[in-house]
Amino acid sequence: MDQKKQEKVIIFDTTLRDGEQAPGASMNQSEKLDIAYALEKMGVDIIEAGFPVISPGDFDSVKMVAKHIKNSTVCGLARCVPKDIDAAYEALKDARRARIHVFIASSRIHMEYKLKKNPEEVLAMAIDSVKRARGKIEDIEFSAEDATRSEKDFLYKLIEEAIKSGARTVNIPDTVGYIMPAEYGQLIQGIINNVPNINKAVVSVHCHNDLGLGVANSLSAIKNGARQVECTINGIGERAGNASMEEIIMALRTRADYYGCGTNIETKEICRISRLVSKYTGFAVAPNKAIVGLNAFRHEAGIHQDGVLKERTTYEIMRPEDVGFFETGLILGKHSGRHAFKERLKILGVELKDEELNKAFERFKNVADKKKEVYDEDLIAIVEDEVKVFDKVWTLAKLSSKTATNTKPKVEAVLKAKGKVYKKTGTGDGPVDACYKAIESIVKMKGELLDYSIHSVTHGQDALGEVTIKVKLNGKTIVAHGTSTDILEASAKAYINAINKLLALEIAK
Repeated sequence: MDQKKQEKVIIFDTTLRDGEQAPGASMNQSEKLDIAYALEKMGVDIIEAGFPVISPGDFDSVKMVAKHIKNSTVCGLARCVPKDIDAAYEALKDARRARIHVFIASSRIHMEYKLKKNPEEVLAMAIDSVKRARGKIEDIEFSAEDATRSEKDFLYKLIEEAIKSGARTVNIPDTVGYIMPAEYGQLIQGIINNVPNINKAVVSVHCHNDLGLGVANSLSAIKNGARQVECTINGIGERAGNASMEEIIMALRTRADYYGCGTNIETKEICRISRLVSKYTGFAVAPNKAIVGLNAFRHEAGIHQDGVLKERTTYEIMRPEDVGFFETGLILGKHSGRHAFKERLKILGVELKDEELNKAFERFKNVADKKKEVYDEDLIAIVEDEVKVFDKVWTLAKLSSKTATNTKPKVEAVLKAKGKVYKKTGTGDGPVDACYKAIESIVKMKGELLDYSIHSVTHGQDALGEVTIKVKLNGKTIVAHGTSTDILEASAKAYINAINKLLALEIAK
């Protein structure tokens, strides 16, 4: 279908707000800004940066994103409570484009048990809140929480009054992931047909994935007239998560003939931002995840391989390069120079400042000495591991270990800080435990390891291993990573990076 004839679907990303509400997914301010920049580069229309009133950290994060993002609208969430709306405005007032997103529950179960309000009180609160928000910012969105379990006549009235009060967008959330796709489509049609002033607002949808139907419900709503969809990268979010942005975007693109809709999204950025969100949250992307999983474009069955070799479209409905997947191939080696390294990073969509490039190139040369073949995935891992948004207080200088069957492992760690060298030995239940105890004795800090995972960045015996840890240090949960061809070294780097992140957070206070 001709793109010019397509209707536009507005992409509202809530990775930084609803996505971060997933247990264990908290990100620091610099990580949120990195993701916001990536969303802006991707062409996301609206970035919901947080819930300003909920904590000073959330307020500061929204304020920071609002200050730096220029091309996307920055949105802050608020309950239908004056202090929430005022906090959202204060956090957003520096934004070039700002939106306040107010919400109140509309289902009987929520009104009775959570709000302890009757429908008339809820309606009055919604009207007052939309008017209050509209008095501060022109772009207002109203959400009827748990809309899919609400009585339709009350929902219609609530939406009508919200639009009268100044809402430009009305959101119909499937808050608990309860509705079925056909029902949701009918609900959207019912709203369009029964709310007299619906033509004065954009109909939006926000679907949770409790029954695995978040994307299907969102697409059904779009087919039936919704023109904004709220979603998250990798589908992260509370409980079973949210509708996955990448799946919705590629469904609209791949089946433009069916939906007749398009987006402003630069799809080649999809894989890069998927990896970034996974990196910062510590949530691994499943290999079989649609669009961004490692197996999404791999073919194991012989008949599939034969077909793809003859004609890719026999088994591929999308091209890997359209979502930013790059072919694994040898591109650099130990004799490659700084210029070639920089140019290859540009092709991969990575641009670094001179100081960052110097750090990354030095690390690349060290890796190239150990690996015969350096792949694109290796380069991405090197950059993500080496170029940090915080200063490295502690760095790993040397690591040595002694292990044997029926003997407790012993690891000696040598760390550097401010020009001084520190050496300690630790023993533990395994080499990683011994390594972490040695590091703890040097930095005078003890952590609680909550999660530890490892995966191979590329293939082969000399592949880079990437270790991801989630650790509690000084009461804060930190996600950190480390890469190396040596797993123990990667584990040590991950722990040291976690300590450095904590120190950066404490210095920033």
